[in-house]
Amino acid sequence: MNTFQVKLSRYADLILQVGLNLQKGQRLIIHAPISASSFVRDITSKAYDLGAKNVIVDYDDEQLRKIKIEKATDEGLKDFPQWKAKGYLEMAKENMALLNLSAPNPEIFQDSDPSRVALVNKTAGEAMKDFRQYISGGRINWLIAAIPTKEWAKTIFPELSTDDAVSKLWEQIFYTTRVDQEDPVPLWKEHISAMNTRADYLNRRKYKTLHYKGPGTDLTIDLHTQTKWLCAEFINDQEVHFVPNLPTEEVFTIPIKTGVNGTVSSTKPLNYGGNLIQNFSLTFKDGKVVDFQAEQGYEVLKNLLSADEGAPYLGEVALVPHDSPISNTGIVFNNTLFDENASCHIALGNALNICVEKGKNMTKEELDNIGFNDSIIHVDFMIGSGELDIEGERTDGTKEPIFRNGNWAF
Repeated sequence: MNTFQVKLSRYADLILQVGLNLQKGQRLIIHAPISASSFVRDITSKAYDLGAKNVIVDYDDEQLRKIKIEKATDEGLKDFPQWKAKGYLEMAKENMALLNLSAPNPEIFQDSDPSRVALVNKTAGEAMKDFRQYISGGRINWLIAAIPTKEWAKTIFPELSTDDAVSKLWEQIFYTTRVDQEDPVPLWKEHISAMNTRADYLNRRKYKTLHYKGPGTDLTIDLHTQTKWLCAEFINDQEVHFVPNLPTEEVFTIPIKTGVNGTVSSTKPLNYGGNLIQNFSLTFKDGKVVDFQAEQGYEVLKNLLSADEGAPYLGEVALVPHDSPISNTGIVFNNTLFDENASCHIALGNALNICVEKGKNMTKEELDNIGFNDSIIHVDFMIGSGELDIEGERTDGTKEPIFRNGNWAF
C-alpha cells in the first residue's frame, strides 16, 4: 500500500479499536455522507473482521435536505419518519455502537431561509430526543470522526485546487488524530491518561465558580458540588471504555443552569447545520441568554436560541489549551469537531448527565434540583484564545489560576 493508504487503514483501525472500541457480537450503525462510501466500505470490512454482528449504513445527502427545505410545505418540514426514531432507539436499547462520520459542507444552507432550516432541525431533534439521551449519557459507545469532502476542504483552503485542498485536509486529519505516527494506539492511551490527570486535579480542587476574562469576555459560571470533570473517555452501560471524539483535547463538566452571568465572545466561526455564525457574543443573566450579537448568521443564532426552553442556557463547559495540536495548525476548520478541540468552549442546550455523580440513575426531578439543563440541542461554540484567563473559586472563596494566556496554569 502507498503511504496514504497505510494512514487511511490506521485511521479506520483507530476509529474502531480506540474510538468506538467495537465489541465482538455488537451491531454497528454508520451514519455517513454518500460521498464517504469508499471509506465506509473499508470500515465495514474491518468491523466484520473484529466480529461485528451486523453493520448497518445510514447514508445522508445534504443536497436532498436542501431540496426539502426549499420545496417542501411547512407540514412537510415538520414530518420526520417515526420508524427511524423508533429504530434507532430500539437498537440503542440493544447496545448498538454508533459511528457518525462528519463531513459537512459548512455553507450549504447559507442562502436558505433560516426559519425553515431551524424547523427541520427542531423536528429532527424532538423526534430523536429519546435516542439522544443514550448519546449524552454515554450509555452506548459512539464516535464522531471526520472525512473530507470537496466542499468542506475548499472552505478551509480556498487558494488550492479542489484535489489539493482535499489532500491537505486529509493530512490535517491524520496529524490531529496522530495517525501520521507509526503506532498511534499507545500515543492515544498516553494522551487520554494526561487528560484524565487534568480532570482529576480539577475534581480535587472542587471549584464552585469559574471566572473567564478575555477580549470581549467577562463571564462567571457556577458549578454544583455533585458535578465532576471528565475527559473524552467514556464508559458505557456495559463497562466498555470508548473515546467519542477523534480528535479530542478537552476536559469538561456541566454548569448550574441558572448560574451563568456576564458576556462571552466567540473566537472561531460556528458551523451550525450548514450555516456559519461568525463574530458573535452572548450575554447571560441567571443562566439565560438575554442579549446576543452576530456579524454573520444572526437569524440562524436567533433560531438556535429559541429551539426550546433549554436552548438559551448552557449545558457544558470545556477547557482546551491554546497550545495543542489542532490549535497549533493555525487552521480554522469550520467544523466543530476540530475547532472545539482547538479552543476552550461552552455549549448551549442539553447537559451531559455523565458529569453528575450517579447521574445515569437520577430522575429528571433529581437532575433539575442540581441545575441540570434539558434541551433538544447541544451546540458547542469556541471562546478560547491565547489571551483567555480562567480562575477557579473554591468553596472558601479563595481563587486560583486554571488558565493563563490560554494554557493550563498548573
